[in-house]
Amino acid sequence: MVKLSVVVPFFNVQTYAPDTLRSLRANARDDFEFILVDDCSTDGTPEILQRAERDLPGAVLVRHETNGGLATARNTGLDAARGEYLTFLDGDDWLAPGHYARLLAAMEELGCDFVRTDHVQCTGRTRTVHRVPHGRRGVVMSPRDAILPASRSTSVDYAFAWAGMYHRRLADRGLLHFTDGLRTAEDRPWIWRLHREADSFAALGTLGVFYRRGVASSLTQIGDVRQLDFIRAFDQVIEETAKDPDADRLLPKAVRTYCAIISHHLGSIERFEPAVARKLRVMSAAALKRMPQDFLKDALDSMDMERSARLRRLRRRPASASASASASAAPGVAA
Repeated sequence: MVKLSVVVPFFNVQTYAPDTLRSLRANARDDFEFILVDDCSTDGTPEILQRAERDLPGAVLVRHETNGGLATARNTGLDAARGEYLTFLDGDDWLAPGHYARLLAAMEELGCDFVRTDHVQCTGRTRTVHRVPHGRRGVVMSPRDAILPASRSTSVDYAFAWAGMYHRRLADRGLLHFTDGLRTAEDRPWIWRLHREADSFAALGTLGVFYRRGVASSLTQIGDVRQLDFIRAFDQVIEETAKDPDADRLLPKAVRTYCAIISHHLGSIERFEPAVARKLRVMSAAALKRMPQDFLKDALDSMDMERSARLRRLRRRPASASASASASAAPGVAA
């Protein structure tokens, strides 16, 4: 029986994949499997993964014929996974030796649906510890109770899928798959759904995931149109949260976070190509008009003056019907 499945998508990361694979070897166990998903790489990554399929204990190599993006690649890995527990790693990140064994032991002792962990962000030679924004550690709690308050960072703002471990019963309930085709912010609808619908979770202080920041090929570094998928992602968060029995309590948090992300992108709009920057403004204006207006007003009133003024100006901007329609046409969640 496979105890743990680790889903690892790769796309054009030949520089970093060897570090990732070495760290997986340092986490290998007879009852662990590593689902290596090649998302149609065009550099030397496929050859590196072919060698790993032979040499890495527990490796299972899956190839995409066309590039589908991170969300789709993770879904492919989930569909192939056989483990009682599941987790994720990105193809340019790495792990401390024995990290998964320690995390699995803690999760089995707690008996919860999922755990969330701290991580180390690596930017060049700089190392920074990032904590799960949840004060109580090693205590099983309701994930829904960790969504609020709206006014500060909470567990749904810590959306890294690889910073945790998940029991298979969540996959069986359709809670672990990602919205197919989302090119960025794919973790946002995913973490919100997990916290709304799972039964139990715990936050752990276990450090063992090293997140490589500032990779030139990462979408966070590229100002092209794929970055605008954050609008589809947050439209989905708003739409699904609006159907929740606790919508009146949870929507203020969802709306405020959406506003903060829009403001963040507008505040660094110079990194986008000119045509994409124009599209960002148009689609963001349309998004503000789609939000529940009472909650939007409260969110703007609660934000600092700079961000609030930026969004209020955008809110007054006319939004074309075509931009509104295209931005709101988010696909359903894969099951």
